[in-house]
Amino acid sequence: MLDFLAENNLCGQAILRIVSCGNAIIAELLRLSEFVPPVFRLKDKSDQQKYGDIIFDFSYFKGPELCEGKLEAKPELQDLDDEFRENNIEILTRFYLAFQSVHKYIVDLSRYLDDLNEGIYIQQTLETVLLNEDGKQLLCEALYLYGVMLLVIDQKIEGEVRERMLVSYYRYSAARSADSNMDDICKLLRSTGYSSQPGAKRPANYPESYFSRVPINKIFISMVIGRLRSDDIYNQVSAYPLPEHRSTALATQAAMLYVTLYFDPSILHTQQAKMREIVDKYFPDNWVISIYMGISVNLGEAWEPYKAAKTALNYTLDLSNVKEQASRAAAVTERV
Repeated sequence: MLDFLAENNLCGQAILRIVSCGNAIIAELLRLSEFVPPVFRLKDKSDQQKYGDIIFDFSYFKGPELCEGKLEAKPELQDLDDEFRENNIEILTRFYLAFQSVHKYIVDLSRYLDDLNEGIYIQQTLETVLLNEDGKQLLCEALYLYGVMLLVIDQKIEGEVRERMLVSYYRYSAARSADSNMDDICKLLRSTGYSSQPGAKRPANYPESYFSRVPINKIFISMVIGRLRSDDIYNQVSAYPLPEHRSTALATQAAMLYVTLYFDPSILHTQQAKMREIVDKYFPDNWVISIYMGISVNLGEAWEPYKAAKTALNYTLDLSNVKEQASRAAAVTERV
């Protein structure tokens, strides 16, 4: 059989390009998150007074003529608006292109799945790709990376800031945005209500409602979660022969599973048997996990709203089990 990643294998090359783009998009989002213009946060009173009349959130789209009319009525606001545009259009364009690439990524992935289902790739279906070792890894990574993109955007670039930047880009580059899929991008990246500030309340049904804004093939989601649950997709267990090292061997896969479960929240809510299996296999002794570079999650907090996930995790968080894990770690440390 033809090598899945061979240059003349169109099916393999297509999903490889999608996953490569996914990693590049996340890198760009992380870079850009360090350069969000502070003025779009409107935290300072001086910024609110100076720019409050020219920076709009998505409420702008309810009556753009009214908002623009107020600007045109005051020449000083027009001058400030022109100056603001000149100073910020370059960084706004870069942010918009990054946001656009996130939407294009999931559209491209959905089109690839449709092509598989329609038989565009000869002798290849979703099932056969998942039976191939490279194909299985790439399909699992494709869904996981999309979830990471959404989480990175929401954690690093606040919802209100995203809305203000998108509206500003729309206003300042109307000719370019007229031919784009601005509506779809705005629907995907509108504010979720999430805040990364300490003590902030988590929005209801977050992040599953956020993840479902662009529909994704449910069979694909189910099959990816199934593979992540049951298979050692990176063949890591053979490199960690001791049973107590199993969670270390599967740490990367555990992070992928954590993210992809939000695409099918019914498992987290009601499927007790599956969640018990997942926790026993992937999270028997690690409850604070890294889901991507520099982004960590406390499972006790993250799974609090989900009945099945919380119940399964509570078994491993039993005091006797925690003491046993701590004693074992202390003994290993002493030997070292």
